[in-house]
Amino acid sequence: MTEELFFPVDGGTLAAVDHGGSGQPTLLVHGSGHNAAAWNAVVARLLPGHLVVAVDLRGHGHSTAGSVTGDQYWRDLAAVVTALGWENPLLVGHSTGGYAVTAVAAAGLVRPSAICVVDGLVLDDRATADRALAGFRTSEAADDLRRTFGYGLRFDAAQREAWIDRQVTGAPGDLLNAGADPELVRAVTLRSLAADGDGTWVRRPTTEEIATTAAPPQDSPIHPSVGVYEHLTCPMTILLPGQGFYAGRRDEIAAIVAAAPHRRLADLPDAGHNVVMTHPDSVAAVIRDTVPQ
Repeated sequence: MTEELFFPVDGGTLAAVDHGGSGQPTLLVHGSGHNAAAWNAVVARLLPGHLVVAVDLRGHGHSTAGSVTGDQYWRDLAAVVTALGWENPLLVGHSTGGYAVTAVAAAGLVRPSAICVVDGLVLDDRATADRALAGFRTSEAADDLRRTFGYGLRFDAAQREAWIDRQVTGAPGDLLNAGADPELVRAVTLRSLAADGDGTWVRRPTTEEIATTAAPPQDSPIHPSVGVYEHLTCPMTILLPGQGFYAGRRDEIAAIVAAAPHRRLADLPDAGHNVVMTHPDSVAAVIRDTVPQ
């Protein structure tokens, strides 16, 4: 039985789903455009041996807080861990959530037993990363995100139901959702729509949220670039889908793994980027093996 949780943070609340269980405390962090529901199929394969909470990042799902600075979304994870009273949790992040768990551990705000990064890496030097992030802060990028993922679109009740149905029926032909359980796609889509108080719903995140998080503070050593791994001291597992966003940079990833003890690389050759929803058995197996015995 699940329970909805809300944690106070700057600017509002952060929502999460407590899935119960016992054993290793495990925080699951979704990628951009997703929400806590993306982990549902993985959670079913982690219970009862893990104590599982899945969080909605700022600007996503049921969280009311939006981002004002580019680092709040990962700093929030420390507030969640503290509120839960957890010591040395396992942090698991997919896509943007992969960087979030890396950053909060590298900053020393959480001292995890280990982190598991699921196709969510930062491999460029700082200057190259900043140029790439600047591309997400343009009007052209906003238009592309609205067109491709519906970020920030508004719907009345009829439009909302039609849009949910389109996401579900179109999943088999979608690059990211092909192979995912249609009911899982429905759950993620439903949680991505927030009532706006005037009878309409907004697809979260908005393009403004994406633009804000794509502007990291420049005065911090914790930055979404390859140097962040130098600050990481806890064990780390990287799950690398063979058809994911980083598959062509395996040698660089292997070098990050080889640079420190207690790091490992888990390959999943037949999976794409949305492996959390399309291959939950394999993801859960990697997570179970992440914490050193």
